[in-house]
Amino acid sequence: MAVRTLDELCRELSRLQLVPPSELDSCRASMPPGANVESMVTALEERGLLTTLQAQKVRQGEPGDLVLGPYRLLYCNAAGSYARVYRASDVRSGRMVGVKVLRARHSEDRQAVDEFRREAELGKGLRHPNIVPIYEVAEDKGQHYISMEFVEGGNLRDFISIRKKLTPVEATRCVLDLADGLAYAASRGATHRDLKMTNVLMSTTGVAKLVDFGLASLNDSTGETESAARALEYATLEKNTGAPRDDPRSDLYFLGTIYYELLTGVPPLPRTRDRQERSQFSRYLSVRPVRQLEPTLPPAVAAVVDRMLQLNPHLRYQTAAEAAGDLRRLLREAFGEAGGGERGAGSGNAAGGTAEKAAPARSVMCLETRPRQQELLRDYFTKHGFRVLMLTDLGRGLARLSSNPPDAVVLIGEAFGAEVLQSFPQWAAQAEARRLGIVLSLSTDLAADASHLPESEQVRILKKPATLRDLRTALEQAMEAAHEG
Repeated sequence: MAVRTLDELCRELSRLQLVPPSELDSCRASMPPGANVESMVTALEERGLLTTLQAQKVRQGEPGDLVLGPYRLLYCNAAGSYARVYRASDVRSGRMVGVKVLRARHSEDRQAVDEFRREAELGKGLRHPNIVPIYEVAEDKGQHYISMEFVEGGNLRDFISIRKKLTPVEATRCVLDLADGLAYAASRGATHRDLKMTNVLMSTTGVAKLVDFGLASLNDSTGETESAARALEYATLEKNTGAPRDDPRSDLYFLGTIYYELLTGVPPLPRTRDRQERSQFSRYLSVRPVRQLEPTLPPAVAAVVDRMLQLNPHLRYQTAAEAAGDLRRLLREAFGEAGGGERGAGSGNAAGGTAEKAAPARSVMCLETRPRQQELLRDYFTKHGFRVLMLTDLGRGLARLSSNPPDAVVLIGEAFGAEVLQSFPQWAAQAEARRLGIVLSLSTDLAADASHLPESEQVRILKKPATLRDLRTALEQAMEAAHEG
């Protein structure tokens, strides 16, 4: 509904549970006389109480579109011709979730709706650490949606655009995660059928997870196979290599293309949106051997990549479990990791053959409650090579320091008010004890009451006005001091 007055705006935002009534009252009280709806929306956005997406929808008179069942949409993470994916919050638990929404133009297409729901039902039956779980499938106000785990991180293409390429051990760990997920799915009668960089999510803890089993095939209780639409690349590969339709070994070929790109930074099949180009088998015949691009690659690693990329399906790995076995052997024998290595892209060396480790990505825990500020912090620190863990509760953050501490902590005082001043001595003590850097960012009002707080080279207090760059500089200095100490 279009809102015309501040009263209508506040009632609607409160009814939809987009902004707490207390925050609405506070924001409205700070507005100058004669303020209108637009200035109120702008103020709510500046305070981080409405995200950019939410403010846009309110301005368009469509705030109801931000609510699907128990979920409140925060940001649009991805958009395609078939569906959009949002980051959302579950008002029942406060948990962050991903919500995939079928585009309106497909909602009247019974086949499209059935395939969308089929994707959800397939995903609901898969529970594995390397597969993004689906929670529920539902329809609200004519919109069909799927809720799933929200993975704090990003897809593998975005990850590699920052890193450029991975070391052989990092890439091997990542691909092992995916092979384990595929092996589990195969044990449940499911194949992926659309394996690509954007359908892999890399969590901030370095665990790779498969998403979008939407083109998968699932064996029913009669042993027959029900096949949905196939990715064009899969169809081209199978048609020209004598493979049967919906061959599980096709997933392993495209797992090989991911391994190849992680190692070289270059996709073996050049990306294109042109359907005619994507259907040309000559693309597969033109893939350069991986060692032509990376001559120093350990031969054992190249051998696994080459086997995955065999055009003859009989020369490829025959199961994901078989591929996972060789990947574990690589981690153990080529990189010296006992037991085949831990999950997640971590550290290693490019030369191979030794157990020497490169430094893992730095991790920073950010304490911030406001969605827009969370997004800014997450994007900025990720861009600068950090793994970001975002928390909204100071108590949980302190507990995390005791059980699984990060390399550094950022506390945004404005999000917590006086509470952060009271708890900061505990944070400082933990930082000193665990040799990690910590930065507390304070607004002008809070800084006036902060003279008694502990401060050192590794425990820093940053007073506004300060930029994100100032925050990162202070954090890196604190980390350096902690390391030297």
